[in-house]
Formats: sequence, C-alpha cells, structure tokens
Amino acid sequence: MFSKGQQRNFIKKEMLAGLTTFFTMAYIMVVNPLILADAGVPFEQGFTATIIATIVGTLMMGLWANYPIAIAPAMGLNAYFAYSVVKVGGGLTYTTAFSAVFVAGLLFVLLSLTPLRSRLIEVIPDNLKHAITAGIGLFIAFIGLRLTGLVTDHPTNLVTLGDLHSPVVVLALIGLAATLIFWSLNINGALFLGMVVTGVIAYAAGQLSFEKGFVSTPSLPEGLLVANPVGAFSDVVQYGLYAVVFSFLLVTLFDTTGTVLGVSKQAGLLVDNKLPRAERALFADSLATLVGSMFGTSPTSAYIESASGVAAGGRTGLTAVVVAVMFGISAFFSPLVSAISGISAITAPALIVVGSLMLGSVRHIDWDEMDESFPAFLVIVSMPLTSSIATGIALGFISYPLMKVLKGKWREVHWLVYVFALLFAYQLAFLPH
Repeated sequence: MFSKGQQRNFIKKEMLAGLTTFFTMAYIMVVNPLILADAGVPFEQGFTATIIATIVGTLMMGLWANYPIAIAPAMGLNAYFAYSVVKVGGGLTYTTAFSAVFVAGLLFVLLSLTPLRSRLIEVIPDNLKHAITAGIGLFIAFIGLRLTGLVTDHPTNLVTLGDLHSPVVVLALIGLAATLIFWSLNINGALFLGMVVTGVIAYAAGQLSFEKGFVSTPSLPEGLLVANPVGAFSDVVQYGLYAVVFSFLLVTLFDTTGTVLGVSKQAGLLVDNKLPRAERALFADSLATLVGSMFGTSPTSAYIESASGVAAGGRTGLTAVVVAVMFGISAFFSPLVSAISGISAITAPALIVVGSLMLGSVRHIDWDEMDESFPAFLVIVSMPLTSSIATGIALGFISYPLMKVLKGKWREVHWLVYVFALLFAYQLAFLPH
C-alpha cells in the first residue's frame, strides 16, 4: 500500500507526464486538419474529428489497457489519405475515401478481438524489438532537430546544419539547454519544465503571441461522414479501394505495434519481452480509427511522442487519461493551442532528449551476428531517412527471414514472420506508400 505522500507524488508525476506528452503532440490538432483540408475536408471538421478520435483512443488506452500511451491521427497516413488517395483518386471525394478508412478500422477492431494482433508482438525477434525502439528514438530526434531548424535541407547533401543565428534556432538551443539542466538535476517533469521556460522566453522575445485570444467555442461536425457500414463496404467495392484499405490496414498495424512496443520497452513495461494486455492496447487504436473515420479524420496510431511522457515518469494509464482530458479542454482553447504548437522550439527539445534516451536500446542488439545485426541496422537507419516507422519495420521484417534463410537458420524464424515479410514485400513493391 502507498502512503498518502507516495500517492501524491505518484499522481503528480503521472500528471506531469501527461502534460508533457500532450504538449509534445499538440501540434497534431493544427497539422492534421491542415493536411486533410487539402483533400477538401473543412478545417473545423478535421479539427473536431482529430480531437474526438484522440480522446476515444487515448481514454481507452488509459482506462482499459492502463498504458501511458496516447493515440491520435497518424502523421504520414494523413498525407497518404490527402495526396495519394483523394487527390490522385480520379475524382474520388473525401467522404468516399473515409469509407476505406472506416472499413480498415472495422477490420482492425475484428482483428484486435483475435489473438493474432497481440501474438505478433510476441513473435517479433528480440533484436528487431530493440532496433524498433532505437529507430523510433532516432526518428523523433531527427524530427525535433528538423522542426527547430538545427538541421535543414541541403540541395547536395540533403541535410545540413541550420542557421545558428536564427531566432528560432537560438530559442530551441536555450530550450534544449534548460531541459538538459533540469534533467541533469533529476527534477521530475524536466521535459515539461523545459517547455514552460522556453515558452516564457518565447513570449518575452515576441516569438509567441496570442493575437486570436485564448478561448473559442468548438465547432461540432455537421454530421457523421460514415454512418452506414454497408454503404462503406459498397464504396470500397464500387471504387475498387482494396489497395487503399490494405495499405491503411498494414501500415497502421505495424506502426502502432512498433510504437507501443518501443514506448513500453522504454518504460520497462514488457514482461519477458512480452506486452501484457497487448490486445487491449491495440483495440484502443482500432476503435479510434473506426470512430475517427466516422467524424472525418484519417487512421490513428499510437504516438511516438508518448515517449516524452514516459521519460518524464509516466508509467500507468493515468498519463493517457491526462492527455485525453487536455485534448478535450483544448477543444475550447484552439487559439491558445494553435499558438503554442506553432512554435516548434518549445516542444522540439523534448523530442531530441527522448530520442537520445531511446537510442540506448542499440546496446542490446547482437552486433556480432550479421543475420541479426543487419536487419536491425536497416530498421534503425530507414526510419529517420524515410520518415516512416512502418517502412523501417517493413525492411526489418523482409530482411530478417531472408538473412536467416541464407545462413541456413530458417527454422529459427516463426512462420508469422515469413507471412508478414511477404505482405510487406508486396506492399513496398506494388502499393502506393
């Protein structure tokens, strides 16, 4: 039993972790509707749908699965929805495209009710699990460096050092320094406090303003975009959206699985390299995708930014509940959230620090055996270079059994790994991504 003091400290730590996760992923409330707007979805519809899907999935993750992991519309899949499905879909409307998301979400729910999806986590080779964690860490660190301008594009070398005299870069460096100081002093909520300090400095320097005020009344969707399952399946058949459904299904399956696995490993929540209550965690994501498609947003996924909350001390579903509550409150504070999330220097330092922590998983990889190390290397290097967690996992799943076959160790590979290797090879070769 915890004493009252221990309970207070536990609640304080979990709330700080939830706030940290929220502020590192708050940008999705602005970015996702903007991307969906390019597909014709009204911004208000996308904004509200984003919040609804996030609240549903994250609450389920916190209250039922008891994990400190947030769920929201996935970056990458929203771009795929807008630019690869709708804009090049030969006159396909966004409402019809959401039918494909709905069908994929429904299949997710049904799949999550079977042992197959949770079984997948158990059959992933240990070295690939470590590589997924490290790859995600490198990926989110790269996102943080890119958002702050510390790393920028280059016509020859692709990336290069940014302008260190830029006010945004200077602010990001100050924020990173403040975060590292708090972290080095073992202060609880170091990541969140670093964001607070950076926000205050940004406001004093004139980089952060609240011209549109702080509060606004949320705009509710005019109606459900997908309310009839039969009609959704009919749209998929009529417009031949099978490849779209398969892409959503496969990418989200492994995107969420990889993220949940990586964040849970960082939090020390795996038991014998297995994820307890895995089916509940994956069902939360499935339900969020299903509900989100009905209101008007692209498929959801577990968010890698949850690692920042874990790093701040989050270990239970209370962290996720705090995130969900904050998203609910944010529906009334869209101008404030938009202003804060629009200043990348406030949130990006947390991503950089968390990325460095997650990259530590590379020490557990068996680098002496090429059939173990090379697939792990592909996972780690391809995630940041392709800006896709799913692509990194795909290359790992394809190369791992191939290397084992070449080494004459094909019996060591679970048959499910061979199946998914073929599915990933088919997706990379023939489906849009």
